[in-house]
Amino acid sequence: MMSPADRQKAASALRTAEETRKPMEQLSKTWPDIDFDDAYAIQDLVIKDKVAKGAKIIGYKIGLTSKAMQASSQINEPDYGHLLDTMLVPDGATVKHADYCAPRLEIELVFVLNKSLKGPGIGMMDVMRATEYIVPSMELVDARVQNPRKIFDTVADNAAAAGLVIGGRPIKPFDFDLRWVGGALYRNADIEETGLALGVMGHPANGIAWLANRFGRHSIEIPAGQVLLSGSFIRAIWINKGDTLHADFGPLGSLAVQYV
Repeated sequence: MMSPADRQKAASALRTAEETRKPMEQLSKTWPDIDFDDAYAIQDLVIKDKVAKGAKIIGYKIGLTSKAMQASSQINEPDYGHLLDTMLVPDGATVKHADYCAPRLEIELVFVLNKSLKGPGIGMMDVMRATEYIVPSMELVDARVQNPRKIFDTVADNAAAAGLVIGGRPIKPFDFDLRWVGGALYRNADIEETGLALGVMGHPANGIAWLANRFGRHSIEIPAGQVLLSGSFIRAIWINKGDTLHADFGPLGSLAVQYV
């Protein structure tokens, strides 16, 4: 367990790393006793600082939703990070590769709520009934902490959240069997990865339910209107300067972003 002063030092170091685009030394190396409570507390401190400077929380991302990713991180549940309005990137936009420390990209489905969710006891169908629409997305991922990272480093670093592109065709939650929504990610003209939303805990709504129940332990409600990234169903792709990334979700449409 870290002291409050050390948590503040860690949060300040993460903000500096993001602003200078220079990854910092692992928190798990500087503070070997760091635990999940510390990591999420540090994440909250960073987000509170950004909100104080004008950013707005618009939702959350859920990460590490596959068994393989959890095993590689030596944990048995997903993690989460905050989404801010400053992270939104328009479909088809160009972004500066130099604005990120170690840019990567994932594809997943976004759930937008029209009813609040509060655990415990939230299940997949509760999430579906509380969802206004679902839409394809690309998550811009970054790491403000050096490799090799432990799960505590990633959690403190806002679960590596860096940006969000939303595009394609919004659908109502019961319009499709969401398990079988597929996506292909192209780098320039080449297909890099393909996957099915089934890979997210058996159904992408299960990731949202996990978050609602985790927040429910602390009597925190996810309010209506929140944008929720349900979890990637491909591995994160490393991005080079000059790459155009194009995500094709078939009948749900496509979206793209270019790094310059």
